[in-house]
Amino acid sequence: MKHIAKRAVLAATTTFALAASLTVVSATEAFAINTVPCGRTDFLKIRVDTTDSDGAYDWCLANAGTVDMSGANMWLERIETGNNRVQWYGDGRWQPATPIGKNTVYTFPNHPGGVRMDKIRIL
Repeated sequence: MKHIAKRAVLAATTTFALAASLTVVSATEAFAINTVPCGRTDFLKIRVDTTDSDGAYDWCLANAGTVDMSGANMWLERIETGNNRVQWYGDGRWQPATPIGKNTVYTFPNHPGGVRMDKIRIL
């Protein structure tokens, strides 16, 4: 009888551990930033230009996370945060130090061609 009880406890413990690990993985995946069609005002909308494009274009993102564009030679011209708090990474640091608030339009009047951007994140 003891042997059966030990097996039952081991099976229950294994099942619990497996279920807990799947819950953690699922929760992490839910916060992956992704590209979405522009059109909704609650998404992050950025106007970017790259050295290999035919001009500036809009790019929309949703969900918390970071997109790394290092090596893409990307210039950020405008940010519309939507229902998000946002920072970009350029010149070796996250900018601005305090994230741009929700429902804010952010431009770069002192840099008409935009600013260099290696990453962007939604917090």
